[in-house]
Amino acid sequence: MFGSRLAWLVPVTLTLLGLGTSIQTAKAENTNNYQFSVDYSTLVELDFNYRPDLEIVRATITGESTTDAPYGLDFFTSNTYGKLQPVEDPSIRRYNFNSDPSVFGLSEEPTLFDVYYGSGDNKLFGRANDRAEINLTEGTIRGGGTITIYDGTGIFKNATGTITFTQQDRLDPSGGPSRGLATLNFNLQTPQEVPEPAATTTLIGTGVVAAGLQIRKRKTEKLKV
Repeated sequence: MFGSRLAWLVPVTLTLLGLGTSIQTAKAENTNNYQFSVDYSTLVELDFNYRPDLEIVRATITGESTTDAPYGLDFFTSNTYGKLQPVEDPSIRRYNFNSDPSVFGLSEEPTLFDVYYGSGDNKLFGRANDRAEINLTEGTIRGGGTITIYDGTGIFKNATGTITFTQQDRLDPSGGPSRGLATLNFNLQTPQEVPEPAATTTLIGTGVVAAGLQIRKRKTEKLKV
């Protein structure tokens, strides 16, 4: 009795297991990945009058790609807070920058962010954590760090990932914005649209119904005997 029932249940069980495996595989492959690099001409503005009592500045950096950027990300604007770090050389100023004001004890200030954009629908939003060194003797600003991406629009809707960058600028002798060049390396992920599970659900439901009918049929045949 059990042998005949098991012989019938094995292929059904294997079929359902196969469907379950397919579902798990689909779930594991539902991410779009984007990796690319872009060079941007930059303009750096530092507001040293923001909080001189705490040696904290406000920084705004804008960029325009030197060539057409992938996915239309031809421009960016980055806003951060910067805290002066101790250094022995009086000709050097080192700053740590962050979009989060609480990092520097500014609990009542707004959290800032970066935006990467162009003329189309694609945008990226991120928050920066970086460093820079101002060399007054050489007249340069050198820096680098990481931008953590937390969202986007267009093909970058719900994007996550990071942008790492290096940057070098020339100090403006008149004290105006400094011009330079930054190289940004994008490593992004977005959730991939997956088909509605209606077809798979229907197949599994059909299999379960069929299993129930077969069991019922066998019980009926036994009673007749």
